[in-house]
Amino acid sequence: MAKKEKELSYSELVVKRNELKKKYMDLRFQMVIGHVENPLQKRIMRREIATMNTLIRQKEIAGLDK
Repeated sequence: MAKKEKELSYSELVVKRNELKKKYMDLRFQMVIGHVENPLQKRIMRREIATMNTLIRQKEIAGLDK
């Protein structure tokens, strides 16, 4: 999974991160209501967002953020 994500362009990474953030917010609201099938999904999504942020930052430092 990480190998595939490293090959994405900067703009694709930003779009994917924004989608993950929206899904994460929805998951948080579902947890408050109590309708979550897999409570560990929250941790997994947080880690995926962190991975996206890391890859985005690496692209920015390399000057590929245009």
